[in-house]
Amino acid sequence: MFLRWCESSGVGSAREVTNEMLFHFQEHLFSHRKPNGDPLAISSQYSRLALIRLWFQWMHRQGHIPHDPAKRLELPRIAYKLPTVLTRQQTDKVLAQPDVRKLVGIRDRTMMEVLYSTGIRRTELMQLKIDDLDRERGVVTIREGKGKRDRTVPIGERALVWVDQYLSHVRPKVATEPDLGIVFLTSTGVSFTPNHLSCLVRKYIRLANIAKNGACHVFRHTMATHMLERGADTRYIQEMLGHARLDTTQIYTHVSIRKLKQVHTRTHPSARV
Repeated sequence: MFLRWCESSGVGSAREVTNEMLFHFQEHLFSHRKPNGDPLAISSQYSRLALIRLWFQWMHRQGHIPHDPAKRLELPRIAYKLPTVLTRQQTDKVLAQPDVRKLVGIRDRTMMEVLYSTGIRRTELMQLKIDDLDRERGVVTIREGKGKRDRTVPIGERALVWVDQYLSHVRPKVATEPDLGIVFLTSTGVSFTPNHLSCLVRKYIRLANIAKNGACHVFRHTMATHMLERGADTRYIQEMLGHARLDTTQIYTHVSIRKLKQVHTRTHPSARV
């Protein structure tokens, strides 16, 4: 998009780009309309400008341009949004939606139990292999998660009961050769796609009549929040979620309201009738 804008503005070289031109491009992003007439989301404007700023920074560092025209470019502020979290009652209601009298129901219940118990990402669930499950120790090894980092996370007894049921009664009936050992397979014996997984989980959230958006990541947010509310240290949550930085995990301290509510009830003059 930036290159097209440069071309229409008669700019043919990175050396010709000035700080003022980048401000004009920022205005162009603000006024740009998509085919349906909607403006670009602030997050989309941010990502485009952030990449341009990094690119010019690299160009200058490599000596391709004499100065960095994007050095003073200010990025738009992105609205702070809290993640979607289910209550414990809502979580149980969603988990109870699959019809476990059917093979796919057992599979879907097992997948959601694993997501909730471990807090792993959608792609990590898709890539999970049977050898990564240590049922004796009650842990799951995530191979090359986000940032290509391995980690080991605990998995609860309830989730393991469902895993055993799925591996014993469901997976052998759909697995095909060559069997690569992926834990969760579709009815045709192939690995899930990200969209397929999201559609399944979203369907069960809707069936539970819960007016909240989201899919697989909702269980990740919910796991972290529930553990914090029951006294888990943020550093342990960071390790479970595989966050490289603690400040990424700090968002869950804003979601976990129970302790703040207790302090409010104990200290605010009008908290009680």
